[in-house]
Parts: sequence; C-alpha cells; structure tokens
Amino acid sequence: MSNPTAEKPAGAAAPPPKPVKPGIGEALRQILTGPDEPDEAKLIARRRRFVMASVLGFLGVNFVMFLRFFLPRALYEPKTTFTIGYPSDFGFGVDTKFQNAHRIWVVRNTEGIFVISAICTHLGCTPDWKASENKFKCPCHGSGYDPEGVNFEGPAPRPMDRAHVELDPSGEIVVDLSRLYKWPKGERSQFGDPGAILRV
Repeated sequence: MSNPTAEKPAGAAAPPPKPVKPGIGEALRQILTGPDEPDEAKLIARRRRFVMASVLGFLGVNFVMFLRFFLPRALYEPKTTFTIGYPSDFGFGVDTKFQNAHRIWVVRNTEGIFVISAICTHLGCTPDWKASENKFKCPCHGSGYDPEGVNFEGPAPRPMDRAHVELDPSGEIVVDLSRLYKWPKGERSQFGDPGAILRV
C-alpha cells in the first residue's frame, strides 16, 4: 500500500510554472524597446519608427476628415411631383391621408378638387384638421383656417398655398408642389387660376 505522504522520486520533473502575462506598461515598453536590445542605435531607430508611424497615422486620419468636407453629400428630398389617385377616389370634404407622406390635404367641394399645402403661413408649422370644428387649426400659435385654407383667426397673415393639380393621360390627379398658388394679403387671389383647382 503506497504512502500518500511519501516523497516524490528525485528524478521526477516539477510542473512548469504558469506564464505571467505582462501588464500594459510592460507590453508598451517591449514595443518601444524590443527584447533587451544591446545596440543603442537600433533601439533609437525602433523608437523613431514608432513615433513616425503614430504621427503619420494621426495626420492621415485628419487629412481624410479634411477631404470629407469637399465630397458632395447626397440629400434625398421627397418628390415634388406625384400622383394621388383618381377624382372619383375623393368625396366631398377634406382628405388627410397624404398629410404625413406629402404634407398636403386634398379638398373637394362644389367647385372642384384642389390641394392645400399643409404649411401654416405664420411660421411654417403643420396645422391639424379638426373635423368637429370644420377648420384647420395650427398647434403652434393658434392660427385657424376654413376648409378652403383661408385664414380667419390667429396670427397667420394670409391663406395657405395651393399646389398645382392636373390630370395625367390615364386620368389620375398629378400634384406639383413646386408650383404653388397664393393669396397674398391685400392682393389678387390665385386660387381661381388654371392649375389651382380641377373643375370636375
């Protein structure tokens, strides 16, 4: 029966010691100095290369950032011309389904179909359609507009603009927000001009 307390034979090898990981400071020292370089000239050359690589890397990154200012930045603006459907798709009253996508309202009354640009003429906020009150109401400063977009309360100086509307060959309504019809305060209204309303 073997004795667990018996000494190991003299020829038995001891387990190898676990390697100790160098700290950050020691690792950085080894990068800069190398493995105990006896030649002082080589040590200085190694340090110079490290410093030059750091400086060139820093300058390279800054140069790329400098060039970025001269590259064109693509801005994806929403289309100003688009179709909204056929005249038969719209009943009498205010249709708000395009308010979020195109910032417009489609209105049909006894005169025809027209499109109001949903931008308050006071400071450019987007009014809300209040069906229960039969009016557009701006949440920013309280401007109020009737169903035709004509201001009647609050600080708005004039009615909201109307977008150009026409029928394409297939009979769909085409809206062009780059062509607006206005009614400046104290001037002639453009709301009756061709393109401001579809007489359907």
